[in-house]
Amino acid sequence: MRVSTLHNSEQARRKLRQEISARAAFLRRSVIGIATLALACNIAALPAAAQDAVVLVGAGSSVPAPLYLKWADEYNKRSAATQMRYMPIGTGEGIKQISHGSGDFAAGEVALTPEQRAEANLIELPSLLIGIVPYYNLPGVHEELRFNGEVLADIFLGKVKNWNSAAVAKLNPDVQLPDMPIQVIFRPGGKGTNYVFTDFLSKTSPRFKSEVGVTASPSWPLGTPAERSSDMVDKVKSQPGALGYGELQYAVKAGIHYGSVLNPAGKYVKASPETISAACRAIEAPSWNKFGASLTNAPGEDSFPITSFTWLYLRTNATDSRRSVALSDLLTWMYSSGQQLGAQEGYNPLPPQLLEKVRAKANSLK
Repeated sequence: MRVSTLHNSEQARRKLRQEISARAAFLRRSVIGIATLALACNIAALPAAAQDAVVLVGAGSSVPAPLYLKWADEYNKRSAATQMRYMPIGTGEGIKQISHGSGDFAAGEVALTPEQRAEANLIELPSLLIGIVPYYNLPGVHEELRFNGEVLADIFLGKVKNWNSAAVAKLNPDVQLPDMPIQVIFRPGGKGTNYVFTDFLSKTSPRFKSEVGVTASPSWPLGTPAERSSDMVDKVKSQPGALGYGELQYAVKAGIHYGSVLNPAGKYVKASPETISAACRAIEAPSWNKFGASLTNAPGEDSFPITSFTWLYLRTNATDSRRSVALSDLLTWMYSSGQQLGAQEGYNPLPPQLLEKVRAKANSLK
């Protein structure tokens, strides 16, 4: 009896390893592949009783990673039959993986191209709202700084180099700005944060639009790279004079300063759940079906101008019915309990009118 049990257990392990191996084939060619294979080994090391579980694997942006990892913890408590794993490897790599058939979903802040939608059979569904804010570290300055798109663009283009320059001082007349060089911190190529930030800068600075444009991989002329969202926070915190950019919740949880930004209505707005939601409502109402829309520089006095969706990227041509059913269950949870958990963690859930439309679209993918 024990020999039979061991044989069955080994068969289950072999079956799971074969499935993982097939899904990770594309990734073995890169460093990211090594991380994925390490995750696969962890899954294969699960007790034999849990190895019949469907393990849904997603990869992509580090922007929503703290929440997605929290989602995985909570979702995995529901049932051993379906589990979720998420790897924060960057938006560009996440899209690349899902386009090549690896993984069950990807996540990020870059709008899909028509070619990606058609050739890779992909769709993007909003999962949350985010705000990208300018982080800064100015010792002795306790007032909240103001920025506009033109000044931010000129700083990241290397045209404005000092904190007490006339351009920065004009926006902050009541602040005693130090005579200190601006230490630019940027995200490297393939990052969704770059895409959102350059989208805003391109809408507000003709010079930036012509010299850089909207891209996840801008050619920054100066500065220091920060690989992940958490690295950006760490570098800004540790370097006096630093200026970077990243998602609101990273700044809130790290306790670093972030500035307000001028919106199209002429108001300096600080990112908050209310101002981020206002930007989404301004773009989405009344149809609530622009799932791939840009939310930057939205109209309205209360709209925070560097707002964006963070998206789930999903295939529309599922071939594995078992995984498809499991993914449908995960999406149902993400767009119900997951949204509530996101709000508890400080993130912006989708407005109810939009959430209803997204749920209907997710259900149609079954």
